[in-house]
Amino acid sequence: MKHAAAGEAGPDPVDARLGTRLTELRTERGWSLGELAARTGVSKSTLSRAERAETSPTAALLNRLCAVYGRTMSQLLSEVETEPPLLVRTAEQPVWEDRASGFVRRSVSPPHSGLRGELVEGRLAPGSDIAYDRPPVPGLEQHIWVLEGALAMTAQDVEHHLDAGDCLRLRVRGATRFRCVGDEPVRYVLAVVLP
Repeated sequence: MKHAAAGEAGPDPVDARLGTRLTELRTERGWSLGELAARTGVSKSTLSRAERAETSPTAALLNRLCAVYGRTMSQLLSEVETEPPLLVRTAEQPVWEDRASGFVRRSVSPPHSGLRGELVEGRLAPGSDIAYDRPPVPGLEQHIWVLEGALAMTAQDVEHHLDAGDCLRLRVRGATRFRCVGDEPVRYVLAVVLP
């Protein structure tokens, strides 16, 4: 058994559970790391490091994995949490951070197997830019409501500029991009509805 040296922290518990779940999803399908790499366009070494919780996966990596596993990111993240309660207090809402991109994601209303919708709060630091090459589920319905700051959201090669109070509604069928375009962070609500 490998133990962390004095002063070294072990893997983040959420990353460890996420790595285990990613391994389970791959093995349930009978895929090797090489086959998963071919399906996602992500290197075997990156996939292996994520499965072993040696690195915290980025939002873009999770999006690619969700696409091949037919899940939204919230569904995948909820699978590594304990059984979700019906009422989720603010302090108990799961928060996930992509430190590389400056993206913080809070699952306000976690997914549930009997429901098609969920609410997510997104925060992007000034200058943050997240690109997804495909939707996790084709035809996914999204409503993006900006609460603070300014957001540029690109879908189907059209860039939409949203200021506080603006809401964009769409079905996601291809690549998307979220950018914080102001000098202040942007905070928005993302309502996701499965087709």
